[in-house]
Amino acid sequence: MTEAVLVIDDEQPTLDMFALFLEAFGYTPLTALTGEEGLRLFDAHQPPLVMTDIKMPGMDGIEVLRAIKKRSPATEVIVITGHGDMELALRALECDAADFINKPLGREALETSLERCKERRACSREQEQNIEVQSLESAVVVTAHGHVTSESEPFLRQALERAAAKARGAMVLHFPASVSVNGGGLAALESLLREYPQLRVVCLSENFQEVFRRLGLHELAPLYGSLEEAVGIDIEEN
Repeated sequence: MTEAVLVIDDEQPTLDMFALFLEAFGYTPLTALTGEEGLRLFDAHQPPLVMTDIKMPGMDGIEVLRAIKKRSPATEVIVITGHGDMELALRALECDAADFINKPLGREALETSLERCKERRACSREQEQNIEVQSLESAVVVTAHGHVTSESEPFLRQALERAAAKARGAMVLHFPASVSVNGGGLAALESLLREYPQLRVVCLSENFQEVFRRLGLHELAPLYGSLEEAVGIDIEEN
């Protein structure tokens, strides 16, 4: 039996496009034109993943997100934003949205967002197991997996303390493209970046790089597109 995904959007062509892509990715799409209709479908089917437009008449996407999280905190919610709606996307992340994707919808962006949610659900509930420290010749790399929240902070801090004790070159905080970060996680990262000004941040998805820049976090730590790029700078300098 394929996994169901509920999509809520007030534009029928957008729903049709989502349904087409989701079926191609092996999901069963459920669609609703209003937030109220979407909640009725959610109550009836309990899908593990919901995608909702953030701007809709009547019940908007933030209200839908809050209602679903109240009913089922474990359900993943991806919000759909228009170009330039970063403030609304940040509000959604603060309400524990798993991710956001921009209109116009792109197949690759949707697939990446779905993969992030799949990894987040698959990750162990033990945050400690989702963080690893790797020593390289010219750097120590701390890699986070799954979903970064306020509860991740003590585990990230412990990992960074171990990394600082080992570091002979760069200290790198590595986020694979599948990682998502909610509002609490962003606050935790800001605190850690201020505490460890030598950190380099690597491989955040394009959406979360935009969030970092909007919040000014890129002024606390440089952003790099790959581990090779971040670590290679030290190799060249040394």
